Amino acid sequence: MVGRRRGRGSGVPQQAPQSQRGGPRRTLREPAIFAKATGCESEVPHEKLTVAQARRGTPAYRPVRVYADGIFDLFHSGHARALMQAKNLFPNTHLIVGVCSDELTHKYKGYTVMTEDERYEALRHCRYVDEVVRDAPWTLSPEFLKKHKIDFVAHDDIPYTSAGSEDVYKHIKEAGMFVATQRTEGISTSDLITRIVRDYDVYVRRNLQRGYTARELNVGFINENKYRLQNQVDKMKETVRTVEEKSKHFVYRVEEKSQDLIHKWEEKSREFIGNFLELFGPDGAWHAIQERSGRMLQALSPYSSPLGSPLGSPLGSPRGSPRGSPRGSPSSSPTRRRSLSPDSPSSPTSPRQETPSPLKAASTYRHIQGAP
Repeated sequence: MVGRRRGRGSGVPQQAPQSQRGGPRRTLREPAIFAKATGCESEVPHEKLTVAQARRGTPAYRPVRVYADGIFDLFHSGHARALMQAKNLFPNTHLIVGVCSDELTHKYKGYTVMTEDERYEALRHCRYVDEVVRDAPWTLSPEFLKKHKIDFVAHDDIPYTSAGSEDVYKHIKEAGMFVATQRTEGISTSDLITRIVRDYDVYVRRNLQRGYTARELNVGFINENKYRLQNQVDKMKETVRTVEEKSKHFVYRVEEKSQDLIHKWEEKSREFIGNFLELFGPDGAWHAIQERSGRMLQALSPYSSPLGSPLGSPLGSPRGSPRGSPRGSPSSSPTRRRSLSPDSPSSPTSPRQETPSPLKAASTYRHIQGAP
């Protein structure tokens, strides 16, 4: 029976969906029905079928009735995959699932986690199931097979020893009514219970956190306080971990902002230095402005002889300073008048005249520019 074994089989091969195999597809609107206590009451003649005939397909009014039984405690994917295989054995399959009662299960196998009513409802809501038989027998009798008009029985082919028999399906196999399915590896009800037992403390603490009382969990006073203390310690650890994560995030943000500010400051500093050098550097605008202003002043200022020139007035008059000359200038002094005598080498009548020195002209220009 499905859910009765503790052994594990090989993986389940891929099965083609029923819609791809040409069979009718039932609309999933309601859960599967419960089998009647009187069995199948169909008026359609129920001839015996062989496996070959069933695989070739049957009329829509005559589906192949396949039976699969088990405990189905803690209904899981391994159960669902076994039922999927049974459903897809033939193109037109009506799957009947038998579920053993608590009394039989506790007698021959052991205690269950789920009650029989819970297990019935779990099977009714499986998409592959068409009909559920409650309080199914542990060993299938010919009367039971005839009552429910069962054509084939689906189960894995590993011999199942129970109730004083080496294989409870031996007579089904001999009658040619047995069709083998494969078990799903790595999942079973026993495995699930083993996980819970192994991590008992974890699940007790889990349920205490969710509001279950120690009495409901059958936990003593000392263990209850121990578990609650462990929960508080875990909460404190989680709080510290959260604070550390937030602190790391805050420090990271501060470092990121600092880097951005430093980068912007460097850019602004380079921009300021560049603008300063562009304005006040050797080739800057300020230097060019000074040069232009000097040229403009030089162009606007009237040209005059240097102060230290031996030349006199342009007219060479000994009677006074030239027109417009300031009083007390060297050109109006007696010494200057005497230097303009006919015998002087710089006299206008002299054929040789002295040309002002460029250095003296520059000195005079600076003197004039700096004069008040």
